[in-house]
Parts: sequence; structure tokens; C-alpha cells
Amino acid sequence: MTGTLAEKSANRNASAAQVWARALELTAPIARRPQRILSTVIEERAAERGDAPALVSERECLSYEGLVGRANQYARWAVAQGIGPGECVGLLMPNRPEYMAIWLGITRVGAVVALLNTNLTGVSLAHCINLVAPLHLIVDAELVDSLATALPQLGTRATVWVGGGNHAEFRGLDREIEQHARERFSAAERRAVTIEDRALYIYTSGTTGLPKAAAISHGRIMQWSHWFAGTMGTQPTDRLYNCLPMYHSVGGVQAPGALLASGGAVVLHEKFSACRFWADIVRWDCTMFQYIGELCRYLLHSEFSPQETGHRIRLACGNGLRPDVWKGFQSRFRIPQILEFYAATEGNVSLFNVEGEPGAVGRIPSYLAHRFPAALVKFDIEKGEPARSEQGFCIRCGANETGEAIGQILDDSSNIGARFEGYTNPAASEKKILRDVFKTGDAWYRTGDLMRRDGRGFFYFVDRIGDTFRWKGENVATSEVAEVICAFPGVKEANVYGVVIPGTDGRAGMAALVTGREFDLADFRAYLMKRLPHYAQPLFLRVGKQLEVTGTFKHTKSELARQGYDPAASDDALYFNHPERQAFVRLDPGLYERIQSSEVRV
Repeated sequence: MTGTLAEKSANRNASAAQVWARALELTAPIARRPQRILSTVIEERAAERGDAPALVSERECLSYEGLVGRANQYARWAVAQGIGPGECVGLLMPNRPEYMAIWLGITRVGAVVALLNTNLTGVSLAHCINLVAPLHLIVDAELVDSLATALPQLGTRATVWVGGGNHAEFRGLDREIEQHARERFSAAERRAVTIEDRALYIYTSGTTGLPKAAAISHGRIMQWSHWFAGTMGTQPTDRLYNCLPMYHSVGGVQAPGALLASGGAVVLHEKFSACRFWADIVRWDCTMFQYIGELCRYLLHSEFSPQETGHRIRLACGNGLRPDVWKGFQSRFRIPQILEFYAATEGNVSLFNVEGEPGAVGRIPSYLAHRFPAALVKFDIEKGEPARSEQGFCIRCGANETGEAIGQILDDSSNIGARFEGYTNPAASEKKILRDVFKTGDAWYRTGDLMRRDGRGFFYFVDRIGDTFRWKGENVATSEVAEVICAFPGVKEANVYGVVIPGTDGRAGMAALVTGREFDLADFRAYLMKRLPHYAQPLFLRVGKQLEVTGTFKHTKSELARQGYDPAASDDALYFNHPERQAFVRLDPGLYERIQSSEVRV
């Protein structure tokens, strides 16, 4: 290593150590002050910041004093409704400052708020509501029609309150809230709420089935807010742009919490828009933004915007930024620092890439291994579970070996991040726990994610376990195949999954694509042959105008896999990588039947 490279490495390590130290300093007092919850922290900031903006949007702006006052009104409303400690209120509302005021207020008096996905309707929405059995439902006027589709399937008789407008069938919330005082709570009004108490229900995305409701304590909220405040180095002068849904942990807790904990401001937008993203960043004078990997890829493929480099952004924080997008994104938009992390709402495995290593999700310094007890264990794809040795214990992965990421569940009151607080369903919680892992009696949380760790200790995401499939006796990671596909000119989006072919073992690869005019099918096949082993090359292609995604831009696979390569199941163009013709050919009903009857060998 040259002197210059050695100096750069030393400087990077020193800088990373400062980030870790800052995060530890902010989170260390949480366990020692159990009655100090996030609403308490924001009250402290309001005393310092007063009329400074806290939450900003097109519709409204709440200063720190305004946020505290509004939250106090909702807290008093909850008490007036007789909502007791641990009882639930459902919240169905788009991104806006009022959203955070609602859950901060209601949770400060011991109640629990369920953050409902605004994209759901009918049976799916009813399922999420029934999981938590709320006494009351707060619904934005814009989403009353969505709620109406779920009402016939509800197993709970919750009182529905409509905010932001009137509705003949349900109670109006706005006037009701204005009946309550904005002043600080007196000692007599305060309820004994601590970091051990449950605060929120946040739902898993449901990409592999119906969502589960994860239980989130006040301690976890404090840990998220202050840890990210430390790793991001948030200051009162910072403004963070957040267009991610507030019903998820990143957009609704971690991003706003990190700024509010340090006196900064959060600019909220209801939805991501590639064409207005940079204009918003410049207009609101933002210094940070929160991303999901797909958001970055959409921006990278978008048309040039004059504002895309005329901003004051100093840091972008998020997860899922793929290696093939990272460098181009950072270079084109002149992002000084990218803070990539890995975490799950309900999980205890947290990884942070504070060094800015492209493609990595994080690294755990040796001096923090006791606080982040994570491991990678070898995984048996066919059995769908971690492999075991002859002695019955799991087997640790070596450098660059792929395995499931797991985190040890510790009963340590001072290490909130090592807990697993589970779901509303105890059986679902138990399925996420791996027991007798490295010794009899230990317990580890299963992330369900496959990763690898290089010789330097950096972790890299490989795939979701349910997304990895086996074909021709080999394991195929869909995310790695998608990464290769998306690097080809003309591919705008790619979703890779496995499909069943009669008379064969395992699942064959299929890719749903959105392409541009420059996409050439013959060149694409030649490219795949050079870049992927034969077993990983998609046997089928599905080319359409758009791909279905969740609210956090995750591709949905279950319906695509169910439809498979049947031309009658969709209007998209289907192609078969014909082994005899050595080309992708249009898949029509006749060819489909020949594949089904094994007349065409695959």
C-alpha cells in the first residue's frame, strides 16, 4: 500500500470512529432515563428552538412549539376518549406534519398507534386493522373511500374519526381536537410512560404474504432517533427531505426522529416524484435526504434537471442502494456523503456503512461487536433453513461465503438495539427466532436475508431467502441477477423471480422488464451469456410498461410468479430463451403448450 492510500485509509477509519463515538454518546443515556421518551425530547427542543420550523410541507408548517402544542391536543383527546395504556388507535393518513403530531400525542399518554399503509384497501387493509383491534380509527378525508372497502371485513367495532374534512357517516376530528388545550402537561396530567412501554405498531411490507404488525417500544423509537442523529451528524441547521411513507419505520420514525432530536427540520412530501425531486430539494434548501435504493435508480434514469447539482445536500441516508447505481448516482448529483445502512423494523441486526464503501451495507468495528452481535450462518436452500453441523449447531460462514444474517437476542436493558420485540402474533414471533445456534440455549433473530462479508469486514446484501431459488443444481440470487440485467443499456427496471416448469426440478429464472427504445433483445441475450453462468440466465422474459411496487419501491413477486410464463395470464410481451434457436423468441400459446408437455427441452 502506498503512503497516499495508507493515509486515506487511516483518515477514513478515524472519521468512522468519530461517527460511532457520536452515535454511542447520544444513545448511552436512554436506558438511564427511562421516562424520557421522544415527545419529552421534542419538548426540550421546543424550549430551545421555539418558533423554528420542525415539520414543513406544502400544506402546513409546524414549529417546535406548534408541534408540541398540537401533540398535547391529541394527548388530551385520547384521555377524553377513555383510551387507556396499551390500547390502540389506528392511523390512516398521507405524509404531513399532522401525522407525527397525532402519534406523538397519543403515545405520550400510554396508548399505542398503528401506522396503517395508505396504499391498502379491502381485505388487506381489514387484515391490518383486525391484527391490532383498535378502539378508534383516525382517517384522513382523502382515504375514507379506501377505509370503506375494508369495513365489511372488519372484526372490530372501532369508532371512526375523519380529519381534514367532514363526512356524514363518521365523526369529525378537527373540531373535536380544537376543544383541547395546547399547553404543556401538568404533573397531575402526566401518565407514567417509559421506554419499556409499547408505542407503535408498524407493519411489514407484505411482499411475501399478508403483513405482520411489529411491536415498537418507546425505547426503540429513542434508539432509532438518536442513533441516526449520531451517524448522520444532524444539526439544528439541517433540513432533511423526506418523501418516503410515514407508515414505515424509516419515513415515519427514523428520518424525522433524527432531525427532531437535534433541533433540525424535516420537509415532508406525500410521494416521491423524480421530476420534482431536485426542485423540491433546492426550494426548501435541504441539506440531507432520505432514500430507498429504487428511488436513487429512478433519479439516475431521469431527465436532466438544472437543480440536480445546484443544491446544498451534504448527506444522503438510506438503504438498498445497489452497487451498479451507487457511483453513478453519487457522481452525477454531486452527493458528498452516502450513509447506507441495513436494518429491519422488528429486527435486531443493524449495519451501518459509515465509511461510504460503495455497495456495502455496513461494517461492525471490533470494538462494537459486543453491542452488535451479528453473524452469518450457512444456509440450506433446499430445506429453507440454516444448515447444522453433526453436533446440531449452526455453522459460521467464512470470508465471502453467503449465509443468513442473524442477530443474538440479548436480555440487556442497556442495549435496546439487541432486543426482539416481536409481533402481535406470538406464533409469528417465534418463527423469527433461531434457537441453539452456537450453544445450547442461545437465541438469535432470523433476518431472512442472505449476505456475505468480505475480508475487510464489510457486509453485502445478496438476496431475500424466499427470493433465492435453485435451478440446474445451483442457487440463484435474484437480486444479483437483477443487478446484472439493470446494467444493460435500455433496461429501466427488472424484477427477477423463479417459475415452475412441469417435469423439472427447482425453478427456472424469469425476469419482468421495463425497457427503453434502445433495448435490443439479441444484444441483451449475448450480454447475459457473458455476464451470467448458464443456470442464472433468465429462461423467460416479460416486457411491460411498468412493474408493481410497494410503498417503499420494493418489487412484488408473488403474483408474477403465480402467472408464470403463461401468455394467457397477462397482456405483456413474453419471450423464451430458446436453446435450439439460440435466441429469445416470442412465447405464444403453441410454444407454451410444448414447454408444458416437455416437447421443448429446457
